[in-house]
Amino acid sequence: MDSFSTLIRTASHEQHVEAETSTFMSDLLGGRLGVDAYARYTEQLWFVYEALEAGADRLASDPVAGPFIQPGLFRLPALERDLAHLRGAGWRATLTALPATRAYADRVARCAREWPAGYVAHHYTRYLGDLSGGQIIRDKAERTWGFAKKGDGVRFYVFEEIGNPAAFKRGYRELLDAIDADELERQRVVAECKEAFALNTAVFRALGEEFPLSA
Repeated sequence: MDSFSTLIRTASHEQHVEAETSTFMSDLLGGRLGVDAYARYTEQLWFVYEALEAGADRLASDPVAGPFIQPGLFRLPALERDLAHLRGAGWRATLTALPATRAYADRVARCAREWPAGYVAHHYTRYLGDLSGGQIIRDKAERTWGFAKKGDGVRFYVFEEIGNPAAFKRGYRELLDAIDADELERQRVVAECKEAFALNTAVFRALGEEFPLSA
């Protein structure tokens, strides 16, 4: 029988591919969009991570979500440095969430408040994605827009406190396999992972509408 972490990975594979191959991301990583599109994307990430990390302290003692709350993963401080670099010191004054981003952040916040296992689904899809595919985005952004290597503008993708990402991801999957949940709850978590990817893809779609290549 497959482990829970394998089940999550295979069940959400289709949505994962759809998110990664969205037109917006393809155009952004292909250098066909300007740095303004990258900055707008970074703004949307702020809302999602604010929802993820605002509730983290409260969940640290939760038997299901607690083991996943690791400060070395937290992205908000890095995101805020990136936004100050991209948008200037007054970045907060112009920060706006797309409706799709608001729906995504609201879902994460609701899980953080009401359903710790559902929160884990969002935690997994975001942080493990950042540790993996996020590194491709960082490399492309540095080369396309001339950011300093691992510097301001791409700090979101730099996990200073995780020395060995491969070992960290192995440990994370072991936590998933050991999650305190029965079979029905595990199926619900898998479904929430799929929902997380769908919400993420909706954000990409909205960004694609805001930054059409023909503009």
